[in-house]
Amino acid sequence: MLKVFEQLPAGFLDTPAQDLYQRLGGPALVHLPGRRSPPLFVSVLLHGNERTGVEALQKLLREHSQAELPRALSVFVGNVEAARYGRRRLDGQPDYNRIWPGTRNAATPEQAMVREVYGHMLARGVFASIDIHNNTGLNPHYACVNVIDNRFFHLATLFSRTVLYFTTPVGVQSAAFARMCPSVTVECGQSDDARSTEHAWQYLNACLRLSELPDYPVAERDLELFHTVATVRIAPETSFSFDDHETDILFDHDLDHLNFRELAPGTRMARTRAGSRVRLQVSDNDGQDVGDQYFSYDHNEIRITRALMPSMLTLDARIVRQDCLCYLMERLSPAEASLLEAVRA
Repeated sequence: MLKVFEQLPAGFLDTPAQDLYQRLGGPALVHLPGRRSPPLFVSVLLHGNERTGVEALQKLLREHSQAELPRALSVFVGNVEAARYGRRRLDGQPDYNRIWPGTRNAATPEQAMVREVYGHMLARGVFASIDIHNNTGLNPHYACVNVIDNRFFHLATLFSRTVLYFTTPVGVQSAAFARMCPSVTVECGQSDDARSTEHAWQYLNACLRLSELPDYPVAERDLELFHTVATVRIAPETSFSFDDHETDILFDHDLDHLNFRELAPGTRMARTRAGSRVRLQVSDNDGQDVGDQYFSYDHNEIRITRALMPSMLTLDARIVRQDCLCYLMERLSPAEASLLEAVRA
């Protein structure tokens, strides 16, 4: 499935994300030379409806079209077929950010393809890895790491002082590449916001000019650290809506405004159909059911039972079905994070 290029494919810089399937012929790995090596690795379009990574790269490469890049650059362009239709993934496709080494999913051709990408980069060496994403709900721009390491924190805070540490879901690109280099995921807000492209472009420009990633701690004032404690999903047989009172669960029409807000116990998340016994599916990082620790179901309302902060809440029902309703987070100090990772190890 993988197309490998040793130079920029003709027309790449002027081709919209939705038309790259014609230009590339499928998922593609592009290697470009630069003054320094090893290369910076950047992955884009792991989700086909998230265009910011492509647009930021195009802006960056147009500016360097007549000059050598400060550092070699390797780019993986992922699900171009889903991008064709503006979808996260197509029906029948796996999620391109759940198939990397470390996944527990059944083997697929897409898994073999990203293992090939991983092998290419392992052979070349990687300075750092950046996976660029968008959100469908209202979220601030933030970075994610999968390893507690000062070099990872420096790479993350170059993008945002808000950093999320997570270990699930597994099979994500950033966790796979964390085995060979400092690695981050950057969440750039919504893909139709020009500020998302501008921020991603500025970040890539800065990363290409780095000579090293320091191993000393990031200043406390420059890092606001959270970690994911649970994932919230809706059972396939449960109907839900943001405006239809006849569904099993009715969420508020502005639910995504709760993202990255510290919510007090008792905050209402949704209403339920009268007499319904539906429950949200809530699992911790070990896959255990922990719904009773976070939500109560009284008087046809779903309320949280402890202080927490949600992220990735979206009003896009398709995304909720394909991925999840949201993640639940708590604040974490770097010292607590180190202890948490040591316990998990």
